[in-house]
Amino acid sequence: MSKKSYAVLLRNGANVTFVTGLTIALLFIFLAPFAFMVFTSLKTQGQISELGAPIWPARPATFDYNGKTVDIYKVPLSTCDGFDPNDTTIKQLAAAKKGRQTSVFVDPTDLARGEFNCKVSWRALDRPWAWAPAWDNYITVWTTIDFPNLLWNTTFYAIMTEIGTLLSCTLVAYGFARFRFPGRDFLFVLLIATIFLPGAVTIIPTYSFFQKIGWLGTWLPLIVPTFFANAYDVFLLRQYFMTLPRELDEAAVIDGAGPFDVLWRVIIPQSYPVLMAVTVFHIVYAWNDYFGPLIYLSTSRSKWPISVALANFNGIYGQQPQLIQAGSLMTLIAPLLLFMVAQRFFVQGIVITGVEK
Repeated sequence: MSKKSYAVLLRNGANVTFVTGLTIALLFIFLAPFAFMVFTSLKTQGQISELGAPIWPARPATFDYNGKTVDIYKVPLSTCDGFDPNDTTIKQLAAAKKGRQTSVFVDPTDLARGEFNCKVSWRALDRPWAWAPAWDNYITVWTTIDFPNLLWNTTFYAIMTEIGTLLSCTLVAYGFARFRFPGRDFLFVLLIATIFLPGAVTIIPTYSFFQKIGWLGTWLPLIVPTFFANAYDVFLLRQYFMTLPRELDEAAVIDGAGPFDVLWRVIIPQSYPVLMAVTVFHIVYAWNDYFGPLIYLSTSRSKWPISVALANFNGIYGQQPQLIQAGSLMTLIAPLLLFMVAQRFFVQGIVITGVEK
């Protein structure tokens, strides 16, 4: 191998190593809050309030002595009676009697030695910790907030609104992408302009309307509006439909297909990627929706989704962060699994349904 080829190979290897290391570092920084969340959910209340406790779920080492449980500390043997003052060894000893300046310890591995004094403050000593995740935190959250019912309510809300969104937005986007009619561009601009309308502007009139027709405390104010489309998903679907060749529509029309046949047999089979994207985006939005259910379902506690119930739970158990983090993780599992599954179908849809224009 020539010197030039070796130099190129070495430079490429260095670049790959640098990029890989940078990617791992960024991934670690990105996942660090999530790891902290997982660790916190598995801690006990005692560990959280304990100074010097490790970041991972653990319990301090203890020892049964004379019928009671005593704490174990890391004690320098040079401070203890009967040991060499020059001995730098640090040993795990059980505190039989705690004192302000002098404490009584026993050696768990040599009980025959008996009790001995160590001239050290037990508060200044480090404690050994053992890995001990508190899985009971998840059981506590599961039973306290009736998680199965909340999961059903949230799933029902997400699926029903997803059906309405896909049906309405697909039809509207198909009309804007494939049909020519007077005022089409103006109506599309008007639709997109609703994106800039602050949601707070429509809260009071919308709430008053649903109150007058008696829909408060039901799912109807949250589900029915999704069957009338929204500007975000219509725009996304329309832009994708416009990339599909019109020749396919014309060929289907020649074969006797009507407008809905073209949509069902030509447009939709080639639009699985964008439909899957809309599905994932909307389900995640519905899963995290807090304000809407809070307004319209406040009087019907049995219909609360996870977002509202978890916020109420956090207010009650604010002094127990391990339970709050456990509830948040349990809420996160379903959208995470959906994203993992949908991502696979998303890539598959791009490969299978790709059309060369």
